[in-house]
Amino acid sequence: MMAFIRSESTGSPSLNRRVVFVFRYRLSGLMENQPVLELRNIRKTFPGVVALDEVSFNLSRREVHVLLGENGAGKSTLMKILSGAYRKDSGEILIDGRRVEITGTRQAQELGISIIYQEFNLIPHLSAAENIFLGREPTVVPGVLDRKKLFQDAEGLIKGLGVRLDPRTRVSALSVAEQQIVEIAKALSVDAKILIMDEPTSGLTRSEIERLFGTIENLREKGVALIYISHRMEELFEIGDRVTILRDGRYIATHPIAQVTAAQLVRLMADREIKEHFPKRKTAPGEELLRVERLNRRHHLRDVSFRLRRGEVVGLAGLLGSGRTALARALFGADPTESGRVFVKGRERRIKSPADAIRLGIAFLTEDRKRNGLVLTLSVKHNVSLPNTRRLSRFGIMRGGEEKTLAERTVRELRIKTPGIDQKVMFLSGGNQQKVVLGKWLAHEADLVIFDEPTRGIDVGAKQEIYQLMNRLTAAGAGILMISSDLPEILGMSDRILVMHRGRIAGELAAGEATQERVLSLALGQAP
Repeated sequence: MMAFIRSESTGSPSLNRRVVFVFRYRLSGLMENQPVLELRNIRKTFPGVVALDEVSFNLSRREVHVLLGENGAGKSTLMKILSGAYRKDSGEILIDGRRVEITGTRQAQELGISIIYQEFNLIPHLSAAENIFLGREPTVVPGVLDRKKLFQDAEGLIKGLGVRLDPRTRVSALSVAEQQIVEIAKALSVDAKILIMDEPTSGLTRSEIERLFGTIENLREKGVALIYISHRMEELFEIGDRVTILRDGRYIATHPIAQVTAAQLVRLMADREIKEHFPKRKTAPGEELLRVERLNRRHHLRDVSFRLRRGEVVGLAGLLGSGRTALARALFGADPTESGRVFVKGRERRIKSPADAIRLGIAFLTEDRKRNGLVLTLSVKHNVSLPNTRRLSRFGIMRGGEEKTLAERTVRELRIKTPGIDQKVMFLSGGNQQKVVLGKWLAHEADLVIFDEPTRGIDVGAKQEIYQLMNRLTAAGAGILMISSDLPEILGMSDRILVMHRGRIAGELAAGEATQERVLSLALGQAP
């Protein structure tokens, strides 16, 4: 049977992998009477919000079960209950047919449950290795850490993922994609029989995703069952066996993934159709808004030069460590540069701090919303107000009425799911937190907006809303510099694409001539 599959090879690694997955799924009899996991009628409420309303779910051995839904649908809440981070209000959890009460994360691990959160759960001042084995560090004798074994074991896990990352590096010095690798290694370091992956490929390149999928296949062969949450629709059909859809905290349906289409899943998720994934723009580029000449920062940027005009979206592509985020941070004044010139609206400017950038009408939507984009303990209203305090205050005193009006308009226009503008953003879903970050900069009415992974962790419907907002910005005369690891997004939304490689602009492609192959060739330092 396996020989037959090889003889019918399509030449596509993704499709071939999918054929093998389907074969193994059927061969191993995943739809057995006794699932490894059952969740029955789970209910969970937060102040003013019913997060889960009688949700049921089951998982079979060696299965990749996709959990799908818009932001705020309840996916992450359900998984946090399973992993012990939250306590359910009511309902039942069964592991191997036995009812259990999960009261904490340690108990969940003892039951064989491990999770990779969408929002990282790492300690910044510790090394990657220390984070991977936190609470389970190897010792020479009790109380004495075996650092050699710690780093060796961590290095083995990281190499098993097919990436290069020094396990001695502090997490605070790692990029988002590198932190994701640490999270994956941390989850795999526990001998889990149920592995939950919540947006595991956010910030990863296609080659890194391929390696991750290879790891998932190996885990399945060992009998591990996986719950996989992702908003990248193509991934679901590539790796999933079944899909369960949640909407507004309620169970909607479960289907074998081979029996549904992307359009059907979107309708089930959003209760509406999304006709055009990348909405077209009719805005013609205008006058020059930004010009960068030979910008340098040691080890990060090398002679970077480009232009951005009003009404234009310039995509910035490249592999991990290529310098994309370093360029964005330099333009926003978050990191110093050593040489080069920056012109904003025709005048040379020295941007020494984010405050300088904000005064010049530059906005920066960071890739790490929790660490750099939000104050989690503040309300939606106060987060939206942060870059707008000068406009909303008089003699240093905030004008409460205007602040309230601005926040309410932002919530309404961005369709932010929240009980009210006074809700702390820490209680919002990841996608709605991202909308709050976007909302505060839209309220700032910036001329130049830098988006670093704008749709990371965002569902299909919310992506559409953000794309439409980007179109509104360019129609109003703003210019957008968009960094994204999602190549279809880069190709679909950009007027021009700049591709970075080792801190340099390796090439520029017009929208009409750009393909995934040409972008990847430039990103790898090869001729397109």
